[in-house]
Amino acid sequence: MLQNHARSLCDSLGGASDLSGRFIWASDAGVALSELTRGSSLGDRLAELCGRSVLVATTDQLTTALALIELDGVARRLILCPADLSVKHRAHVIATAEVDAIVSDRDASAFEDCNVDLHVICSPGITPTDEARDAPRQTEWIMLTSGTTGAPKMVVHNFESLTAAIKGGGNQASPLVWATFYDIRRYGGLQIFFRGMLGGGSLVLSCAHEPIGDYLERLGAHRVTHLTGTPSHWRRAIMSPSARAISPQYVRLSGEIADQAILDSLHSFYPQAKVAHAYASTEAGVGFEVNDGREGFPSSFITSSHHQRQNRNVDMKVVDGSLRIRSSRTATRYLGHESPTLLDAEGCVDTGDLLELRGDRYYFVGRRGGIINVGGLKVHPEEVEAVINRHPEVRMSLVRSRKNPITGAIVVADVVLQEEPSHAGAADRAADLKRAIMQACRDTLPEHKVPASIRFVASLEVGTTGKLVRQNA
Repeated sequence: MLQNHARSLCDSLGGASDLSGRFIWASDAGVALSELTRGSSLGDRLAELCGRSVLVATTDQLTTALALIELDGVARRLILCPADLSVKHRAHVIATAEVDAIVSDRDASAFEDCNVDLHVICSPGITPTDEARDAPRQTEWIMLTSGTTGAPKMVVHNFESLTAAIKGGGNQASPLVWATFYDIRRYGGLQIFFRGMLGGGSLVLSCAHEPIGDYLERLGAHRVTHLTGTPSHWRRAIMSPSARAISPQYVRLSGEIADQAILDSLHSFYPQAKVAHAYASTEAGVGFEVNDGREGFPSSFITSSHHQRQNRNVDMKVVDGSLRIRSSRTATRYLGHESPTLLDAEGCVDTGDLLELRGDRYYFVGRRGGIINVGGLKVHPEEVEAVINRHPEVRMSLVRSRKNPITGAIVVADVVLQEEPSHAGAADRAADLKRAIMQACRDTLPEHKVPASIRFVASLEVGTTGKLVRQNA
């Protein structure tokens, strides 16, 4: 259970009443949390990292998890280095974050170009130690943003902002086993890491190169109870023959717009599970969770003071169609002298996520930077995708722009079907499906939003964050 007085992750685990039977599992190894109270993944070198700005640059998530548990409250600053951080951006991150130590599971030769003197090896093997820890200090947690081709922005959090949305695990009738399709070096995955560590349960980590079917089988073997990911993660999961290997109690979506099609599919696939979708971002933190099985969220989330109290004073408003959030869960700033200002004059984060009020409910329609301009008219790709995804034979879709000499751009769609037509007459069946999907779009959307063409594809590219890879994203 989360210790309200705790100032660090290690402090919280140390104050837990019982760590027995609790583990962090990777694809090929596991560590009992009880071992961490008697030993260290850093050997006898933890003291050298006291007060330093530490880049955590491991190749796998298990060593990342162990390093974070040990270094929070010890290091001055922790910088979580995603596995896909470009080498060309590494020097910028190190300079901006004033990195003076690197923790990795690789030899120092892998970082010869970094000009950082102190390099400490972290491993999943726990070395017994009786080294006493000093009283915890306030550690800055630096998360790197994704979705840009340039150098990532660095977002500053602390233990309190990262854990403000997490409630204690309480007395569970059976042990919780958390898992996520995310990488814990990104905000969505880090939230589940904290929930596993502070909520009284265990945690099963994903592996970047592990086929999704193998991961689902592994989750089933560990009897996962709580599983999270993006809608794109979940669409790929339920396409897998191993989708029935798990029987979760709780299914959660975040990171992308959760349309009604994927919510209904998950309710059908896992009828025993509570299916929820949540809003969160690296900058804004965890905003809210929706549990009524419907896409969008009640307008009372914006206007109700009761909702704000229930969500620990999360204050939300809509300005020029964009969601803005102020709470104890938001980051404090971007790191770097030339970085943009994160908070407005009222302390709110402008998320850039656009909303539309229909009746008594708000619906996400897309990102401010993702709009397609068709002859001066705006098209949100996600709005068109939601219509396409409602077709019972569609698994997922991606709407994008294509240059046009008259309108500047037109809308086109790539569509993954539940099953590709493969029998005799497949070409005719594919043509019938395209006409049906196109007609659904015409019946629902204004003319400029209707795709000019539909292409059936075997798969869509999903990035390391679990989101569909989009143009200009």
